[in-house]
Amino acid sequence: MPDRDFYDSPSLGEQPGAGSGTERSTEPDREAARRRRRAQFLRDLAEARELRDRVQPRRAKTARLRHAMRMRTFRW
Repeated sequence: MPDRDFYDSPSLGEQPGAGSGTERSTEPDREAARRRRRAQFLRDLAEARELRDRVQPRRAKTARLRHAMRMRTFRW
């Protein structure tokens, strides 16, 4: 799900009090929150992939074999 407040809020340069320094203190908080959301999304994605592999073992096996073949034929 996209970060709604990211699109709704103006950038730091567009805010009227940009020189006061208060906006800078919230920037690490926003970045930390974004990283937490991203980590949660990646955990959910990995869980969904594991579930799909469990309920569709034949498809998971062919995907593993296809991936192994790609890795063998890939040249560095």
